[in-house]
Amino acid sequence: MSENMEECSKSIEESQFDEIIGHIEDILLEDGFHAIQKKFLENYWDVFEPIEENKLIYTDIFDEYNKTVENYIVNHLQQAMPHFSIDQFLEYLNIKQNELEGEVFEVLSTFTDFMAFKEMFLDYRAVKEGKVQDLSSGISVIPFKTTNTNDNDPPE
Repeated sequence: MSENMEECSKSIEESQFDEIIGHIEDILLEDGFHAIQKKFLENYWDVFEPIEENKLIYTDIFDEYNKTVENYIVNHLQQAMPHFSIDQFLEYLNIKQNELEGEVFEVLSTFTDFMAFKEMFLDYRAVKEGKVQDLSSGISVIPFKTTNTNDNDPPE
């Protein structure tokens, strides 16, 4: 019986974790989140240098970024999920860290992993300096297949 309760508890935890990740995916797509990230990148891209040695100011920027992004995400999660607990979520992340992959977890790692954070700035710096091409403005989404309202008409 205790195994059954333990499995049920894990299932509830998994469900809650999945719900939180779903909301975070939505948050990461919001213009407000992109504006925060862009502001940091614009303000500090030239501070970060592609060298192994880290400057003391990197820590200050990292801490400010963490506080700002965490507050933004936590506020949105608390609105969407009144029962949300950041401590519980961080515990879930810690437990699952070895099995997590995907863009959401890459973004989350930028405020839990200093090296991922620094890499984000170095990538942005490379784009700003023209060392790599910025492909983000050239992306457009078009339908692969057109749909017709009249089934008798041939496809376009």
